[in-house]
Amino acid sequence: MFALPTPAEISTIAEQFGVHLGDEDARLYQRFLVEQLEMLDGFVQSRVEEQRPPLLHAERAPGHRPSPQEDPLGAWMWKCEIGGAAEGLLAGKTVSFKDHVAVAGIPLAFGTFALDGFIPDFDATVVTRLLAAGATVAGKNTHHGLSGLASAGGALGDYWSAINPHDATRQPGGSSSGPAVAVAAGEVDVAIGGDQGGSIRLPAAYCGVVGLKPTFGLVSHMGAAYGGEPTIDHLGPLARRVEDVAAALQAIAGYDGYDPRQGREVPESIDALSTLRDGVEGLRIGVLKEGFAEPIEPAVHDGVRAAVEALRERGAEIVEVSVPEHQEVLTAAGALQLEGFRAARAAGPFGTGAHGFYPGTLTAALERAWSEHADQMAGYLKLSWVLGELSRRNFHGAVYAKAQNVRPAYTRAYDRALEQVDVLAMPTCPIVAPPVPEPVSYADGWRREIEVLKELFPAYRNVQPFNYTGHPALAVPCGSDGALPYSIQLVGRYFEDPLLLRVAYAYEQG
Repeated sequence: MFALPTPAEISTIAEQFGVHLGDEDARLYQRFLVEQLEMLDGFVQSRVEEQRPPLLHAERAPGHRPSPQEDPLGAWMWKCEIGGAAEGLLAGKTVSFKDHVAVAGIPLAFGTFALDGFIPDFDATVVTRLLAAGATVAGKNTHHGLSGLASAGGALGDYWSAINPHDATRQPGGSSSGPAVAVAAGEVDVAIGGDQGGSIRLPAAYCGVVGLKPTFGLVSHMGAAYGGEPTIDHLGPLARRVEDVAAALQAIAGYDGYDPRQGREVPESIDALSTLRDGVEGLRIGVLKEGFAEPIEPAVHDGVRAAVEALRERGAEIVEVSVPEHQEVLTAAGALQLEGFRAARAAGPFGTGAHGFYPGTLTAALERAWSEHADQMAGYLKLSWVLGELSRRNFHGAVYAKAQNVRPAYTRAYDRALEQVDVLAMPTCPIVAPPVPEPVSYADGWRREIEVLKELFPAYRNVQPFNYTGHPALAVPCGSDGALPYSIQLVGRYFEDPLLLRVAYAYEQG
């Protein structure tokens, strides 16, 4: 069923595209448009067979929303128990998902009341593959989502924020806060987070766990959405042990045909376990000079340097490398990301123009939330929509085009360094987890949501570049300043994710 458009409504819509209709023209359009809407309505309601991804272990209990007593750290949106295959790489392991990943029969809220009650009817590819590998799905984790940045230092959010298990007065990081907290607290073996600008690695660093942003495209993104630029968006595993991250990656990686972001250079599968114990003897580790730029906390600087020295003691050759573009890349990455939010709002959460699976129910739910509850969306999201629109109006698409077109130059800059060394090393984040801000009033909270964006930029300076270039990047805990962990980030060549895990395992075992 659809609403019949009036001539005035048609004229208003046309003006959004710079088209000005007189009354007679609007009435002429109306007759044609009603016929076309009737055709579209019949198409939507038709019973033509639709392509659907496989649904393993379809018989599943609905689960429940945990009480505060059951979830004292606020890491869980929903708890359930969906058993996977009897055997596999992850048999006997539990897994959870950031609540932007679809699990059939389990609520999916994206951190906003606007989607409360929505239940997907399909599994994301990562869910299907983890079930096939023997994992048991334990539930969905909190994140700061589409309604606020509370877990990343903001003041608003429709649901509870996760609590850093090392110090409740410190932030857990975002946006994959719940997955990192649940893993760090030992409540789940592996969690799958999402990363558009560091959102796996930053909470991994603040919470003291291992977090991998894989090579772009290596892990199918089908069934996950976040409303931003799709060419920087990744799914990846977090765990307490490097070996569990490697097993999870091996289970979920590879081309799947449902995600249009995956090019055919993506392998069918990847072996992350067979070389895990090969050590670092003879490998060249490049210490990225620009990754240690000021401001950086002394404990982080010294602790990451000590981790590099530990790799030297295990047989790696350590060399200093410089990539000056590392200090410039954030401008291009930020421009792409901001216009990408506006483009996603216009084109829908899964875009257009490519073969793949388009989740109709999820698309419609998100579109309704964005259009009918836009005022309740997160401050960063609304600001990005407005800024993206202003950018488009003033620069007519040139900003987005240039941000895409200069990407190969920045990618080559890191590739040149990776021709000289096997892995780059730097701090994941130049600080330990910052304090949770003092509470403010609801009215002041809106302003706080905007102000916190500027505060976040320095923390993301070593992680966001690799969303933009697509290189694999791994956060590995390497020490603590008092109770607060810090982390070394390892970056490698495309599809050499197993090598990063091998280096991390050698460090972890020492």
